Amino acid sequence: MAILVLFLGAMSYLAVERPWISKPAESAVFAPPPHSIAVLPFANMSGDKEQEYFSDGLTEELLNSLSQINELQVAARTSAFSFKGKDTDIGTIARKLNVGAVLEGSVRRSANTIRITAQLINAVTGFHLWSKTYDRDIGDVLKLQTEIATAVASALKVTLLGDVAAKVELGGTRNPAAFDAYLRGAKVMNSYRDAKDFPAAIAAYTEAIRLDPRYALAFAARSLAVSRVAGEAETKAAAQEGDDKAQSDAREALRIAPDLAQAHLALAFVSEIGTLDFTLAGDEYARALARAPGNAEILRLAGLFAAFMGHFDAAVAAARRAVVLDPLGRQSRFALGQSLSTARRYEEAVAAYTQVINLSPDYTGVYAERGFAYYGLGDLESARASCEAKPDFWLSQQCLAVVYDKLGRHAEAQAEYSKMKAALGDNWAYQYATIYAQWGNKAQALEWLETALRLWDSGLELLKTDPLLDPLRKEPRFQAIERELKFPESVAM
Repeated sequence: MAILVLFLGAMSYLAVERPWISKPAESAVFAPPPHSIAVLPFANMSGDKEQEYFSDGLTEELLNSLSQINELQVAARTSAFSFKGKDTDIGTIARKLNVGAVLEGSVRRSANTIRITAQLINAVTGFHLWSKTYDRDIGDVLKLQTEIATAVASALKVTLLGDVAAKVELGGTRNPAAFDAYLRGAKVMNSYRDAKDFPAAIAAYTEAIRLDPRYALAFAARSLAVSRVAGEAETKAAAQEGDDKAQSDAREALRIAPDLAQAHLALAFVSEIGTLDFTLAGDEYARALARAPGNAEILRLAGLFAAFMGHFDAAVAAARRAVVLDPLGRQSRFALGQSLSTARRYEEAVAAYTQVINLSPDYTGVYAERGFAYYGLGDLESARASCEAKPDFWLSQQCLAVVYDKLGRHAEAQAEYSKMKAALGDNWAYQYATIYAQWGNKAQALEWLETALRLWDSGLELLKTDPLLDPLRKEPRFQAIERELKFPESVAM
């Protein structure tokens, strides 16, 4: 079940009018990629802080709209929104995100109308490239996203290929109430702390679907949220029910909008961690990437999947691309660390995990992952210190059970295992198997793997490449389990 945590652990700075933007002395050497842009959180001018979900959500939709234009490199939401509420000048933001332009603005919402003021700034020179104010009915928001995206692309002198409106508006809604409900769900998912937050998001997406039964984006979003709830389920029956619902939602989103990248991502995700249909997951990740090659979340998840399937070069390349798009996002760097560690590139993995810690010291799981990377290097003392940094987290307990044993502290190793077992029960059978494998107890490790297979434990997707299971790979019982899981020979990336 714990594979889900690896994914979750792997989905406003603003001034509407800005005076002269000072350029640091080093601006002459600042050379961001051409046609690169960040979208900062639009200011909520409604006079009601409770409406901030709407301004934030609309900003994210504009960001997603721009990312549909393949010629643009758009900084991921996580990085762009990291400046919210901070008094940081445009030049500094641009350098941190390595973008040549910044879009900012404000949103004022009334009962039936919306006013959006947007301005595009050349981050190298500090000059405005374009600005405009839009007054529209709320039902016109979908069309408005297309207008703004097209205007920004034109200001950046991007040659538009294909029907931009068809890409931007794909899977959306023209129902204002449905759009509002969808944004409320997105707000929960973007700020969740644990699985207890997911039901509120699911309820909001369900309301959006009730108001517009053809809202493909809402189906895809609900599928991802339900998949995450299923991954935390305490019983196999509850997990199965959730996986079935998630798969149904993903397929409905695809029926409505066959080219919607988020729908392909949703089906890939539930296939990977729910049904363990790795062939379908690989195909759907490839389809999602083909439709949204500049989406950091898709790159991150597809890259991790490729790593778990043993395609390390593609995995690391995808993760590095995600980091370029999301330089301040901890999850992209965390995924890079996981891909490197799975590829046995432990020294690079340690460096990637340390960068995550520097960005986000409260990110609990990364200390244990870095501990496992140190363990792979044979640096047991560094492994112990890293895993002991967050000793109450289950992944740290797994790490310490392994590391303490190698240090000869067998009673303490057993105590860490016992803590896990008491708190988590048999649903984490896969993790117990890795501990016994490292302890040298192959028989017990294989028994736990067979239990994991019987429970259809989502952790089993790690089996093909997990370094902790290397002692078992020549065992006939292990090879039988591997055959049962039907890992694909190749992954399209």
